[in-house]
Amino acid sequence: MAEQIPLYPVRSAAAAASGKRAAYFSAAGPGPGAERSSRYQLEDESAHLDEMPLMMSEEGFENDESDYHKLPRARIMRRKRGLEWFVCGGLKFLCTSCCDWLINICQRKKELKARTVWLGYPEKCEEKHPRNSIKNQKYNVFTFIPGVLYEQFKFFLNLYFLVVSCSQFVPALKIGYLYTYWAPLGFVLAVTIMREAIDEFRRFQRDKEVNSQLYSKLTVRGKVQVKSSDIQVGDLIIVEKNQRIPSDMVFLRTSEKAGSCFIRTDQLDGETDWKLKVAVSCTQRLPALGEDSDPPIHESLSIENTLWASTVVASGTIIGVVIYTGKETRSVMNTSNPKNKVGLLDLELNQLTKALFLALVALSVVMVTLQGFSGPWYRSLFRFLLLFSYIIPISLRVNLDMGKAAYGWMIMKDENIPGTVVRTSTIPEELGRLVYLLTDKTGTLTRNEMVFKRLHLGTVSYGTDTMDEIQNQLMNSYSQTQSQASGNNASSTPPRKAQSSAPKVRKSVSSRVHEAVKAVALCHNVTPVYEARGAAGETEFTEADQDFSDDNRTYQASSPDEVALVQWTESVGLTLVNRDLTSMQLRTPSGQILTYCILQTFPFTSESKRMGVIVRDESTAEITFYMKGADVAMSTVVQYNDWLEEECGNMAREGLRTLVVAKRALTDEQYQDFENRYNQAKLSIHDRTLKVAAVVESLEREMELLCLTGVEDQLQTDVRPTLEMLRNAGLKIWMLTGDKLETATCIAKSSHLVSRTQDTHVFRPVTSRGEAHLELNAFRRKHDCALVISGDSLEVCLKYYEHEFVELACQCPAVVCCRCAPTQKAHIVKLLQQHTGRRTCAIGDGGNDVSMIQAADCGIGIEGKEGRQASLAADFSVSQFKHIGRLLVVHGRSSYKRSAALSQFVMHRGLIISTMQAVFSSVFYFASVPLYQGFLMVGYATVYTMFPVFSLVLDQDVKPEMAMLYPELYKDLTKGRSLSCKTFLVWVLISIYQGGILMFGALVLFESEFVHVVAISFTALVLTELLMVALTVRTWHWLMAVAELLSLGCYVASLAFLNQYFDVPFIMTMTFVWKVSAITVVSCLPLYILKYLKRKLSPPSYSKLSS
Repeated sequence: MAEQIPLYPVRSAAAAASGKRAAYFSAAGPGPGAERSSRYQLEDESAHLDEMPLMMSEEGFENDESDYHKLPRARIMRRKRGLEWFVCGGLKFLCTSCCDWLINICQRKKELKARTVWLGYPEKCEEKHPRNSIKNQKYNVFTFIPGVLYEQFKFFLNLYFLVVSCSQFVPALKIGYLYTYWAPLGFVLAVTIMREAIDEFRRFQRDKEVNSQLYSKLTVRGKVQVKSSDIQVGDLIIVEKNQRIPSDMVFLRTSEKAGSCFIRTDQLDGETDWKLKVAVSCTQRLPALGEDSDPPIHESLSIENTLWASTVVASGTIIGVVIYTGKETRSVMNTSNPKNKVGLLDLELNQLTKALFLALVALSVVMVTLQGFSGPWYRSLFRFLLLFSYIIPISLRVNLDMGKAAYGWMIMKDENIPGTVVRTSTIPEELGRLVYLLTDKTGTLTRNEMVFKRLHLGTVSYGTDTMDEIQNQLMNSYSQTQSQASGNNASSTPPRKAQSSAPKVRKSVSSRVHEAVKAVALCHNVTPVYEARGAAGETEFTEADQDFSDDNRTYQASSPDEVALVQWTESVGLTLVNRDLTSMQLRTPSGQILTYCILQTFPFTSESKRMGVIVRDESTAEITFYMKGADVAMSTVVQYNDWLEEECGNMAREGLRTLVVAKRALTDEQYQDFENRYNQAKLSIHDRTLKVAAVVESLEREMELLCLTGVEDQLQTDVRPTLEMLRNAGLKIWMLTGDKLETATCIAKSSHLVSRTQDTHVFRPVTSRGEAHLELNAFRRKHDCALVISGDSLEVCLKYYEHEFVELACQCPAVVCCRCAPTQKAHIVKLLQQHTGRRTCAIGDGGNDVSMIQAADCGIGIEGKEGRQASLAADFSVSQFKHIGRLLVVHGRSSYKRSAALSQFVMHRGLIISTMQAVFSSVFYFASVPLYQGFLMVGYATVYTMFPVFSLVLDQDVKPEMAMLYPELYKDLTKGRSLSCKTFLVWVLISIYQGGILMFGALVLFESEFVHVVAISFTALVLTELLMVALTVRTWHWLMAVAELLSLGCYVASLAFLNQYFDVPFIMTMTFVWKVSAITVVSCLPLYILKYLKRKLSPPSYSKLSS
C-alpha cells in the first residue's frame, strides 16, 4: 500500500523541516551545539571592532559620536610589547585554534542536513538515525555503583574517612575497633546508595512506560502495532486523538474533513492553547492511501505541516511520516542533561574540612617533632594522624543528611504552603542563600487566562462597565442592515454599486462599533469546537444550525488573546459558530448566519508582529483584508491618526495587552493580482519567506484604523505582594519568557516586577557587533532602570560582549528577557553563576522551563495548567507562586541557620576531644596512645551527645511570622555570616579552651590512678557538651529538653556497665561529683558570661525584632 504513494514532496518535507530547524536552532540557540557554534563563529565586519573596546567608564561620553572612533590606540599599544606579546599571543592563538578544531570535530556528528525519506521503507535510508527511545536515567547497570561512589568520594570529607577506615586493616596502625570507623562510613554510603537506587528505578519505570506505548504503523501488509522506541525515520505512523506524538513528523493526512487538526504543546513550549496544524494538501486530497499520483507533485511545506514529538493530538486521527527520532527531536534538543546539585553550605564545609585536615597534619608533625623523630617516626606520625582524626568528625555527614531530611519533612508538613513537595533533599539550605530569582511568565506569574477589558475607537472608549452599549449599538446596526438588505432586494440594485457611488461621509459611532466588532470577530485563527456527547459522532454537531448549542462550544487557538477577543464578540452578540480552512460563519444578535469565505490567512510571526486574513462576504461578494497586530508594527501601516500611540501607552501602563485592528477593502482585480504574485512567491525555492513577506506588504498600505483592543492576562493570586517581599529580601528578579516583548513588558509592570516609578530601557534589536556596541553604550548611561531585551539581541550581545553585558544587567533592579528559547534560559542562568558567583533560583511551570530549572542552583516547579513536567524536574514543587515567599524567607532561613549551627557544633565536638587527646599525649611523653577507647568513643559520638546536638534542627532565631513581616532579614543570609571563617575560628578557640581545661583539670585533680583521669574528664566532657547545646539554642522546643535529659539519663545508666573503663566505687563518691562539677563550671561559665555580654553590647538584627 505504502509503495503506491510516490510522494516526492517528502524529500522537501525533511529538507524544509531541517531548514526550519536549522533556522530555529541557530536563532534561538536551543540545540546543544548551537550556542557553542555561534560563540566561535566570527562575522566579517567584526574584525575592525577589536580596536574599539566597549566603554567601561563614564569618561568619554561628552561627545556621543566619539564612542566608536577615538579608541584605536589599544591595539597599537599591544603591538609595541615586542617579544613578550609575540610569545603570549602565539600560545593563545595556538590554544584557541586547537579548541576550535576539537569543537568542530565534536560537532561534526550533530550537523543536521536535508534528508531523503522513503515513505514506509525506513530500511532504504542511507544514513543511520538514533533510536526513538527516551532516556532520563543518570546511570546504567555498570556505571551505577562507580558513579554513586564517585559522587560521594569526590568530597574531601568522605575520601578522608575512607582512607582512615582502610588504615585500620594494617596491624601496626590499628588504634581502636574496626566498627568504630567502618560503621558510620557504611551507614552513610548505604543510605546514599539506597536513595539513588530508588530515584534511578523510578526514572527507569517512567522511561519504560513512555517507550513501551504502542502505535499503529502502516506497512505493505497493512496496520502493524509498534512500540514507540522501535519507530524509525520513514515510518508511516497513525496517531489517535489524545495520543502523544512519538517523534517529529510531517503531517500527511487527517480524519477531519477540514484537512487540519489541533495539537496540545504544553509539554514542549509551556503554552496551554491548542495549535492548528494543516495536512499536506496533496496527500490529504488522495481518495485512498493506495492511490497513485501522476505526474510527480512538488509542494512547498511550512512549519504548519510539522508535528513535534511530545505534543498531543487534540482532534481527529492523523497519519504522519517520521523525519526525526530520539536525540534529534525538537523536544530532546531543547532540554539539557540534569546535573547533580551541591549546596553552597556543603562546599563551604568541604573547604573547612580541608583546613581542619591541615591542622591535623600540623599537630601530628609537632607531636613527632617533640618526640624527637625517634624510632620509626613515620609510623608514629600516622598513628598520631589516626588519634587526632576526630578533628574531622564523620558524624558531620550523618547529622547533616538527617538534618536535611528533617527540613524537607518540615517544609512538606507546613500548613501555610500546602502541596509543597521536596524532590531534592540535599539542598534545602540553598533556599536561604539566593540572590538571583529567574522566573517564567506564562502560568507562573500569570494564570494564562485572558479577559477583554477595553475597546477604543479613537473618539470613544468602552470599558467593562459599558459593554452593554456596544451590544445595543450592534443590535441596532444589524437590524438596520437587515432592513436595508430586504429593501435592496426589492429594488434589485446591486449593493456594491450603490455603496461605491455614494459620497464619503463621516461614519456614525454605531457603524464604527459595528465595523470594529466585525473585524475582531473575523480577524483571528480561532476554531469553535463542539464536543461530542454520548455515542454520537464528533461531526454531528457541526452538520446543521440547530446543533450549534452555545453550552457545548469551546474555542481553540494558538493564542489565548485571540480566544478572549472571540469570546468578547460572542458576549456582545456576534458569535463565531463555525470555521474550517476555507470558510467562517458568524451569528448576528438577531440569529442570522453570515458566511465568509476565507481567501488567505497570514499567521502571526515574531518578525511581523501581526496577523491578517482576507475574506469574501458571501452575501455581498465584498472582499476585505483585515489585519491586527502590535502597535509598533501597525502604526506604519494604518492611515495617519493622532491618538493611537498615546492610547497604546495608556493601556500598557494599565498592564493591558494591546492589539491594533485595521481593514482595507479590495476589488476583485486587486485581489486577483495579489493572489497570482503570492502563489508565485510561495513556490520560489530561494528566499521564499522574504518574497512572500514582500508580496503581503504590498497590501499593507493606507489601511483604515478601526479600533484598539486591550486584554488583561490575569495574574496569579498574591503575585504583587510576593514579588515585593522578595525584592525587599534583596533578591534580584529576572523574568525569562518566550512571549512577545510588549506582553512581557505589560506583565512586568502590572505584576510590579518593575515598580511604577522605575523607567524601562527597551534594548533595540541588534544583529551585528557594531549595533550591539552602540546600544550597550546607550544603556550604560541609564541609571536605575529595568532592562527589557529580546532573545535574538541577547544572543548577539553575549557573542561579542558577554562580560560587559552581564555586568550591566546585574546592576539593574529587574531584567525582562522575551522571546527566549528554553536552552537560552538555561544559558542565562549559567552566565549569572559564572560571572557573579551568586546562588540562582529558577521558577517555572512548563516543559520549556525544565532546562532552566535544572541549570539553576535551586529549581522550583509550579504545578499548573501546563502539566507536571517542570514540577517533576524541580528540586522543590509548589502549588502556587505566592508560596515561594514563605519557602525562601521562612524555610530557607531556618534550614541554613540550623545547618550552620549543627555543622559547627559537630566540628566542635570533634575538636574538643582531639584537644584533650593532644594534651594527654603531651603530658605522657608524646605517646601515641588513645585516651578513650572502644565504646567510649562510639558512645560519645552517638548515644551520649547525638540527640541534643541533632535537636539543633528545631532551633529558630526568629518566629516565622516575624521573618515574613521583615523580609529584609533575608539579606544577612546571603552574606554567609552564620558559617564563615570567623565563626569557625571562634568555635576552634572555644574547643581548644574547653578541651584544655577539661584535660588539665582532670590531670590536676586525679588521685594516683589513671582510670580516675578517664572517669573525671569523660564525665565532664559529656556534661560540657550538653551545656554547650543549651548555650547555642536560641528558642527552646520541648523536644530539645527531652533530648538533653534522655542523653544525661543514658550516660548515668551506662556508668554501671562500663566497668572496664571506669572505677565504679570511685564514681559513687562525693569527691568525684565535686571535681566533675568544678571542671565543668570552669569550662562553660566564662562562655555563658561572654554570650550574655555580646547580646547586650552588640545584639544581632533579629534579636532587636524579637524583643
